Amino acid sequence: MENPSYVFERTALYYETDQMAIVHHSNYIRWFEEARIAYMKDKGYPYSKMESMGIMIPVMGVDCKYHRPVKFEQTVLIYVKIAEFNGAKLEIEYEVCDKETGVVHITGHSKHCFVRSDTFRPVRLKKDHPEMAEIFE
Repeated sequence: MENPSYVFERTALYYETDQMAIVHHSNYIRWFEEARIAYMKDKGYPYSKMESMGIMIPVMGVDCKYHRPVKFEQTVLIYVKIAEFNGAKLEIEYEVCDKETGVVHITGHSKHCFVRSDTFRPVRLKKDHPEMAEIFE
């Protein structure tokens, strides 16, 4: 991935594998979330801080493409890149690569919006919280 916003390291755990001894496909979506949460924490706005400010970031959609399976105890790097941000909506791209070889195993993206936790009404970060918007630009 060219110019990632953040890199998250992850080792596949035994319980995440299936009968074929590879990581079950549903776990990659969880890995995307782990990487996204780590990115926000690294930038100074962990989810807990945003939630305490009354802001939530629900998932509007997610896409995942499986190029090669990840196996038990394989260490990967998950590259996170802010693909699009307009102040109210956010799209993030992910690329899961073998740490040693750099081979791409999984690619995907997620779409989000920002809402008030009490009303679920949209929040425009650029207008209402410009300091927070900076982490996505």
